[in-house]
Amino acid sequence: MRSLLLPLLFCAALPANALPSHPSAPVAPVDPIFGTWANPKHTLAVKTAPCGTELCGAIVAATPAALQDARDAGVAQLIGTELLREYRKTGSDRWSGTVFIPDMGRSFSSHIVQLSPNTLRISGCLFGGFICKSQDWTRL
Repeated sequence: MRSLLLPLLFCAALPANALPSHPSAPVAPVDPIFGTWANPKHTLAVKTAPCGTELCGAIVAATPAALQDARDAGVAQLIGTELLREYRKTGSDRWSGTVFIPDMGRSFSSHIVQLSPNTLRISGCLFGGFICKSQDWTRL
């Protein structure tokens, strides 16, 4: 009897929204862009997530060299810094927003294209789009 009582007490202690309302209740799809991504040199890892109706991404890991480069540019706390800001979906697997470049200490207009389930192409442009650079980031 005691072995049956403990699981029941555990479930009773959970908030009502912690348990599924019905086993066949539909689950909202998760956008495949959400997750943790590494830059090409694996010096930064960024976790993308929904921010209201937009996409954002904060730095969750960085190498010592990346930390130092950011400090040299005036960014005292790199971990937790929002690298991807205010991205709005512009099409299938496409987003537009602002990317923050820590080693420059500046933000630029940017586009993200999800090339595959495990690859993002992040592009940022200077001077109204005259000078652009892209990087392919991989899912961790």
